[in-house]
Amino acid sequence: MAGGDYALIKSVEGFEDFTAFGKKQIVDLEVSPKDVVFAITEGGETSFVIGTAWQGVEVGAKVYFIYNNPDEILCEHVERSREVIQDSRIKKINLTTGPMAITGSTRMQATSIQLCVMLTVLEMVVRDLVGVESASIPKIFLEKLVALHATLKSPEVLVQLAKFVAREESVYRSGHKNNYFADRFGIDVLTDTTERSPTFCTPPFRKFDDKTATESWAFLFSSQKETAAAWQSILKREPRCVEWSENEIRALVAEDRFSRTLETVRKISRAELMRFKIGLDGLPQRLLKNGDSAIAIIAENESPSFFQVQLEVAQKSGAKAGLICLGKSQIANRKSEIETTFVPVPQTDFLLDGLTRVAVKLVMNAISTCTMVRLGRVMGNYMIYVMPSNLKLIDRATRYISKLADLNYERANELLFEVIEYVEPRMKSDQAYPAVVGMAVLRARENLTNEAAEKKLSAANA
Repeated sequence: MAGGDYALIKSVEGFEDFTAFGKKQIVDLEVSPKDVVFAITEGGETSFVIGTAWQGVEVGAKVYFIYNNPDEILCEHVERSREVIQDSRIKKINLTTGPMAITGSTRMQATSIQLCVMLTVLEMVVRDLVGVESASIPKIFLEKLVALHATLKSPEVLVQLAKFVAREESVYRSGHKNNYFADRFGIDVLTDTTERSPTFCTPPFRKFDDKTATESWAFLFSSQKETAAAWQSILKREPRCVEWSENEIRALVAEDRFSRTLETVRKISRAELMRFKIGLDGLPQRLLKNGDSAIAIIAENESPSFFQVQLEVAQKSGAKAGLICLGKSQIANRKSEIETTFVPVPQTDFLLDGLTRVAVKLVMNAISTCTMVRLGRVMGNYMIYVMPSNLKLIDRATRYISKLADLNYERANELLFEVIEYVEPRMKSDQAYPAVVGMAVLRARENLTNEAAEKKLSAANA
């Protein structure tokens, strides 16, 4: 994970731009010739991921490069991608996907396809290890995935999920917050909510003792009493954060980048991760009130009691509450007035139950994306609220401005950085700030100042 486990809850600015950082994290993991490295990058050009692949090759590990763009395009335009693709020591798994439903939002189709493929691989490996037939798994997984997709598109399920979308939109539009509760699906819910910040410019998760940052729109809590135990429960291991010394950092970056890199690394340590209180010890800092919302995401074989208690507490405080259950059959629900949605998942004999994991991701992605669309955080199907926090996203934002405002690339890039400079103080202090792409487009289309563009953009989304 670029930036270590800290990046699971808050994106680490610029970390994925450095090949050396990917190599270093593989070194820290003590990868050896006995290991396998899956280097996964939706675009196929992420420097950090490419670094993990090269370090895997260097130590003699078996390396797979997994990506979602055509070889010919990558090889023609991106030298670092071409070097990996053309190296015979690295096995390539090309999952060319095509355009995203929301332009550039690879968290949707591209990562969903990657998840399906990796879960298929892992299922086959586990079955081979325990002596169970595995050759039919790819065919079965695909068949069940098609069935799952049909179920998710059915009117019965869509109507229910639409209620959650409308609920979240009303909560955020009125300036309120939402608490998610999850245990088994904690990592899945966490991933979706974390991705919303760089994709749609929502306030990132806030540390429990940070009183200056903007309140997070969404947060996750598990049933564990203490945060340290909650992180271990979600990850199924101790958190692995980046803890590099000054000497290690100096060996990775040029002197002019040292201070900034040191500052970044100090912000993503284990101690900093623990400031995100996702256990029940964090609830007192995020008590719900009238107008807020609470949503639990559970599996059919989880006891609903804990979650229903939390949802009932939320309701008593005046918040809205709902429960989404995924599985093969309805949960045994004790008498409760909490609105419950059941998402059927096709029956399988998978040892890892990967299909349910895919279902959670698709449901969460659908809810969050539709919510952000209803909040006006796209223009057409362009992500005008994308946060340009690394080179890839700066390029993406520039191309959006160029397309939407009919500007050449150079002028679009200049305009982007003019807007970034305007909002940067708010970005660095975790304050709410307007969409830089949207502001730039309005400035170009209507010849507005930064202040006027921000005001008009805010009024349009009110």
